[in-house]
Amino acid sequence: MSDNYVLEVKNLNAYYKVGGNVLGGKTKKQVLFDVNFDIKNGEVLGLVGESGCGKTTLSKTILGMLKDYDGHIIHHTEHPQMVFQDPFSSLNPSKTIGWILEEPLRINNIGDKLYRKGQAIEYLKKVGLGEEYINRKPHQLSGGQRQRVCIAQALILKPKFIIADEPVSALDVTIQAQILDLLNEVKETCDLSYLFISHDLNVVYQCCDKVIVMKKGCIVEQNTVDEIFDNPKHDYTKQLLAAAE
Repeated sequence: MSDNYVLEVKNLNAYYKVGGNVLGGKTKKQVLFDVNFDIKNGEVLGLVGESGCGKTTLSKTILGMLKDYDGHIIHHTEHPQMVFQDPFSSLNPSKTIGWILEEPLRINNIGDKLYRKGQAIEYLKKVGLGEEYINRKPHQLSGGQRQRVCIAQALILKPKFIIADEPVSALDVTIQAQILDLLNEVKETCDLSYLFISHDLNVVYQCCDKVIVMKKGCIVEQNTVDEIFDNPKHDYTKQLLAAAE
């Protein structure tokens, strides 16, 4: 596969430790079952399913935040990033926007202080915010502005692959459309691929090229967005679509 793909996931099974007490005795619970998919360069893959089906677990496993798994996760790009659902809780409230944006560069020892500040300003502009935001703190921004900062933070290491985990569900409907437009715009200008996680099938239809439908940790169906919406095969997919109408 190689050059045409940003990510391959093969026969992935993931586990959580549950239960236990002061004496230990935790048991292992399987939460992902034989998950297989890939994402091509420039592609947006939607991931849908009800709460608790394993969507966020899958994204955490892909990014190395959940270590207990078997199978293969093959990244063909460096610095994969994530944009989270709640922009407020994912930004350090005590730090300025400039500090927050520079942090990934500091962690990776990229550039000097002047370079990092310049990059922070550049990426603020990429997401439609001006230099004047550099010294503000997250509580001084609206929800939509905070999500723009989160997108800038995800972009600043110049990744080719981003996981967007319900990136607009915490926002007002009018702001949702603006953030979706921004994600599409930076996809083109920065040559990105997305794994786009959402419970909103209308958003998925607008944004995605292909769709994975997940239930209880298993992929029950995957196809192009048109095939999923026009000709669903699995009963669970049909239920989701009926509920969205």
